[in-house]
Amino acid sequence: MAEHGPVEQVQARDGRLRVFLVDDHAMFRAGVRAELGAHVEVVGEASTVADAVHRIAATGPDVVLLDVHMPDGGGRAVLEAMRRTHPQVKFLALSVSDAAEDVIGLIRAGARGYVTKTISPDELTDAIRRVADGDAVFSPRLAGFVLDAFAARPDTPVADPELDQLTNREREVLRLLARGYAYKEIAKELFISIKTVETHVSNVLRKLQMSNRYELSRWAADRRLV
Repeated sequence: MAEHGPVEQVQARDGRLRVFLVDDHAMFRAGVRAELGAHVEVVGEASTVADAVHRIAATGPDVVLLDVHMPDGGGRAVLEAMRRTHPQVKFLALSVSDAAEDVIGLIRAGARGYVTKTISPDELTDAIRRVADGDAVFSPRLAGFVLDAFAARPDTPVADPELDQLTNREREVLRLLARGYAYKEIAKELFISIKTVETHVSNVLRKLQMSNRYELSRWAADRRLV
């Protein structure tokens, strides 16, 4: 069989936009597919970063609906893997999280918008269309996070050397820790073991040169990560 080059991005034959779903909850994906099915063509779905990268490359959708937090790295990992090889694909984050750090992190990584899972089906359909057309789309409260972040240093990229040295998973653990979650609760939330949580906390303490979780909580609060 002849090899094929990159999949050309085209709309469905009936004119509907082609959408790909990335979320680790099968029931949520099924719900989105059912709600959007009359308005867009859902060309594929994935529950892990690896599957998402492979299947997005294979299907060439117009827009990817992307969950932020997944057990193996989340939306940012998908974006970072795809943006160099498939810059034509547009990403819209769809998450339960409304944390400023999540919003800004996904936009830095290349997402064209960020909406929360409380959005209505009609609003989500409109957001997909706007992102496909090149617009930036945010839930109203979240737009303020982005404006504040970029207004702080309008002539240079928004950067925080201390924060940027942490991995995506370490940031997730830090945020939950700062919200008062116990190690056991963090492990359950992120689908990892308590020992892995302890390892991440130890790494964060070492990288930020702090000695306990209370210092970490204050540090996270100062950066509006909580």
